[in-house]
Amino acid sequence: MRLDWNFLGALAACLFAASGAFAQAGLTPQQAMQLRAAQGQGQGQGPGGGAAVQGLMLGAQPGATGTARAGTETEAEAGAGITLPLGEGMRPSGGPMAVFGAALFTGTAATSSDAPNPNYVLSIGDRLNVRVWGAVEAEVSGIVDPEGNFFLPNIGPVRVAGTRAGDLQSTIETELRRIYTQQVQVYAVLTSAQRIGVFVTGFVRTPGRFSGSAADSVLEFLVRAGGVDPTRGSYRDITVMRGARRVATVDLYRFLIDGRLPTLRMQEGDTVLVGRQRALVGATGAVRNNFLFEVPGRVMSGRELTEYSRPLPAATNAVIQGSRDGRPFSRYVSLNDFQRVTLTDQDTVTFITDSPAQTIRVTVEGSRIGPSVLVADREATLCQALDYIAVDPTLADTSSVFLLRTSVANQQRRALNEAADRLERQLFTAISQTAGVAAIRNTEAQLVSTYLQRARTATPDGRVVVMDSEGRCGALRLEEGDVIVIPERSNTVFVSGEVGAPRAIIWQPNLRAEDYIAQAGGFSERGSASNLLIRRPSGERVVDLRTPLRPGDEIIALPRLDPRYLQLGMDLTQIVFQTALAARAFR
Repeated sequence: MRLDWNFLGALAACLFAASGAFAQAGLTPQQAMQLRAAQGQGQGQGPGGGAAVQGLMLGAQPGATGTARAGTETEAEAGAGITLPLGEGMRPSGGPMAVFGAALFTGTAATSSDAPNPNYVLSIGDRLNVRVWGAVEAEVSGIVDPEGNFFLPNIGPVRVAGTRAGDLQSTIETELRRIYTQQVQVYAVLTSAQRIGVFVTGFVRTPGRFSGSAADSVLEFLVRAGGVDPTRGSYRDITVMRGARRVATVDLYRFLIDGRLPTLRMQEGDTVLVGRQRALVGATGAVRNNFLFEVPGRVMSGRELTEYSRPLPAATNAVIQGSRDGRPFSRYVSLNDFQRVTLTDQDTVTFITDSPAQTIRVTVEGSRIGPSVLVADREATLCQALDYIAVDPTLADTSSVFLLRTSVANQQRRALNEAADRLERQLFTAISQTAGVAAIRNTEAQLVSTYLQRARTATPDGRVVVMDSEGRCGALRLEEGDVIVIPERSNTVFVSGEVGAPRAIIWQPNLRAEDYIAQAGGFSERGSASNLLIRRPSGERVVDLRTPLRPGDEIIALPRLDPRYLQLGMDLTQIVFQTALAARAFR
């Protein structure tokens, strides 16, 4: 089996055409791409001074209406959700979901303060301090008696139960003015509220008896007990018991969503009972609230889950997964039909965007004036988009516009890898007739293997040639993420590859490719006139080397790789000579 050196040369040509990096005077592919990106960014603004500005009217029909809008995005793009493939075995993306409401109990429990706020309502057992001075001086400290009164000397009992702590001063002063004149002053303050003990039990982290103020809410006592156990407890079935009587039922969802808690004044010996966890339904995907939601009963409607999870505007469909009658269950419905669906325990609903985007976003690079992003209809073509790109005609090379497309870059990368794989198989499976050829092929294999490693690291740019030889754009439909590149005009021809001194040479209309190569120092030892590649600024490859060169063209001298037929002939001659000697000796 003989190594196909023409195939290796074709691979080298493919590498030069795809990345344009190996011919850039020793630059690596990554460095060449960075240089090209920097040049594109630096070419975005033309000189001022009243320079003419015009659109690229390339291939557009007169009076045609445009379909591109510069620098705008639709609401669907701004709020687009995820898009998941459909089919058997689909699972929601992302990590495990938390139970809605569990964040209430992630912090540490705050200690109850003895200094109530001004809105605290006085109750039996609260301690007060009243000081009187002026014509009469007195100081009284005590507690509110079982009748809700506080006794003041020379005045009698004053009703204070049910009074706000912030109104205590005015209440005591009003009663004092009934007996004394303005020459007597009073100062009244609530020194400490009544301390009570409340039992918290059921499905909480640390059940027990917890002390606090009568003004503390049920939520504060739950926090002191470590909160509802998210794996066993219910956030919607919390009962406050006073003896054998149920005095309140708390649904924490009403607090989380609407900020409402029952107005209940806790008393000594009350019990807060957290019930067992009910059915859970999960919401994931294109939603604002990615949680497991507790079902009030045994089932939940799709409308209720929609209110809790709040899907994004881009969500159009829902994938329901769960089990029915002990068997896996999966259903795919539109968002409107989902409102009437009945959900049960452990169902998971994935909200997705399953409608194609109506617009695409295209980036403009190079010599341009104006926005660098265009948002166009899905059916927009390149010629239509060019009508909305303003350029300076003295700087922009409008006949050499080209396109960078991600899908084409991926195809180029696959083609390079497949070509490299074929060449490696050809290298390492070749049969050598002699030891000398084997040694040479081993050395060549090492060199080619190093070259292939470098080739695999090349970064294809996905360039698409969109302009013909006359400078007219083709009827190419744009894709999402396309990059329209408008090169600047150039007055040079760049010579690179296997030449003595790669350089840019001023273009002259009467010079041929051989003349430019001669000015670049001629061919190197591995260069050859038969291995030339001429590329236009648009990426078009010139097949006929006799075609006149244009400003901005690039001449690439590809390496010439020769097979080692000389060593094979020497080895064959030596074998024949040794065979002849052996035959003469045995006569």
